[in-house]
Amino acid sequence: MKAALYLSMMILVAAVPAARAQDDFEEPSAGEEVTAGTESAVLGVAGSPAPLTLSQRYRWAARNALSPERLAGSAITSAWSTATNEPEEYGPHWDGYAKRIGLRVSSGATGTMMEASIGALWNEDPRYERAGGRPLIKRLGHVFSMTFLARDRNGNLMPAYARYVSVPSNSYLSNMWRPDSETDARHTAVRIPMAFLNRAVGNLFTEFWPDATQWLHRN
Repeated sequence: MKAALYLSMMILVAAVPAARAQDDFEEPSAGEEVTAGTESAVLGVAGSPAPLTLSQRYRWAARNALSPERLAGSAITSAWSTATNEPEEYGPHWDGYAKRIGLRVSSGATGTMMEASIGALWNEDPRYERAGGRPLIKRLGHVFSMTFLARDRNGNLMPAYARYVSVPSNSYLSNMWRPDSETDARHTAVRIPMAFLNRAVGNLFTEFWPDATQWLHRN
């Protein structure tokens, strides 16, 4: 278990520079807009990021599938699954840990693409907005609330309907390539709240990782 957790941290550290390097040719993220703007942007009034075009949605989905935020959730939950040997077909060893990460990355990619595509029907923004500069307790609350909420075309908060549709749909769809022991009704249902937990971990990483890197550079 300890070894798996160590590898998880190594994956996260290695993934950050590669993912951040893509910022040179990607559209500005919602978090960048909020950090550079005023608090009204966080609240969804003035300064909210422009709605995504369909091509930008697909670029976001492709990038997000291998982002540090996604890898954070995949690495941590894969370490736990390796310790408990779930699914048992993969075994409690390094090879099994790698297979679990691959499984989560592949299923996460399909789920992200589904969310981006479905949300395009009513311009639901799947991106996470950082709340940098606000009190810690409010930032933690923002991390939690944006696990279940999204922005509409005007930057106002709304339930993340596309996420609510894509998460359970993806859980059932992924049964096509999962080990047999994970395709029953119980496992399929359990994956739904776990997907939101992964989302919360990713939001937490997005929110505080820039602060951590700035602190490390100063010291």
